[in-house]
Amino acid sequence: MAETTEKPEDIDQEMAKLLAEMKTRKKLVPDYIDLLRKGSLLDRTKSAEALGEIGDKRAVPALIEALNDDSTAVQYLAAKSLGMLKDKTAVDPLIKALESEEKWVRHGAAEALGKIGDKKAVDSLIPVLKDDHHDVRAHAAWALGELGDAKAVPFLQPLLKDEKTDVQKEAKAALAKLQKEKKK
Repeated sequence: MAETTEKPEDIDQEMAKLLAEMKTRKKLVPDYIDLLRKGSLLDRTKSAEALGEIGDKRAVPALIEALNDDSTAVQYLAAKSLGMLKDKTAVDPLIKALESEEKWVRHGAAEALGKIGDKKAVDSLIPVLKDDHHDVRAHAAWALGELGDAKAVPFLQPLLKDEKTDVQKEAKAALAKLQKEKKK
């Protein structure tokens, strides 16, 4: 059996090729939007994911609607795709998604808000730092670091002693980023 010895840069190049390939599918966006709205669960999950990867902002309204889908998986993928599209019209619906009972929806919304980069989300992300789920806390900390608002500092500092190392790591990185922003 042949052993594969792919280097990390090979994997990065392959991922870049795949994403470039997805961007060539813009003509399929209306079909993906239709499937996201009316398709089976599999169609909706695949469409929610593809629409973010394609990168066409025509998908934003349908992805915002999908934040209210019956399926947690569709909601999560819609949030992630909205983050990939970085459209500020998604900020308010994503802030609302931070209140979801589903941890994966909160997780996706926090990540998306960090990627979009609108400081309007800071006040809504701060309470998420106390979420029961460590991965949600970690993503909220990461997002606050991305948003670059120093008002998050006193809320991030206690996370340096969180019981979970992923939360500690993201809080430390966010605080370092905020300190760097402060010096600019």
